[in-house]
Amino acid sequence: MSSLSHSIFHTIPLTEQHAAQVCTWIYDPPYNIYGWMPWDQMKELGIEFGDPEIRQQQYVSVLDQTEQLAGFAQLFPLGDTIRLGIGMRPDLCGHGYGEDFVAAIVKTAQNRNATAEIDLEVLTWNQRAIRTYQKAGFYITDMYERRTPDGMKPFYCMVYQAPTDARYLDI
Repeated sequence: MSSLSHSIFHTIPLTEQHAAQVCTWIYDPPYNIYGWMPWDQMKELGIEFGDPEIRQQQYVSVLDQTEQLAGFAQLFPLGDTIRLGIGMRPDLCGHGYGEDFVAAIVKTAQNRNATAEIDLEVLTWNQRAIRTYQKAGFYITDMYERRTPDGMKPFYCMVYQAPTDARYLDI
């Protein structure tokens, strides 16, 4: 696993400009279910990051080393847990950036609440994301069905476990 401190990505609060940009992203099938409605509509309805208060409290932009928008994340407070929602810019998906991308988001969640459990939900068919999350330190803890716009679908819950440095273990 890559070191969290050496990630090529970092986060900042999600700006309105970045939110509008995210709404233009088009993913190839079957990932096209991850697209958003047009920005004007999201703002008008106050949905998710279209609501300025929710955007400020829960969403971050993920930037690369050149300060370009590489994705976003939602850090949703759920009791003693921070539930992540993660979206990478479509042209970056599938090119090996995922582990560092997720590491930057995990670091942000840890900075918000060092004692919170960090988890996420992922559709069981999304093996590309599942492999990335596993490389970044997440493991599957549960499987359940949840309502989506396309009906009930099976999801895994994955929980983050900080890596253990074997150099300090008594083996």
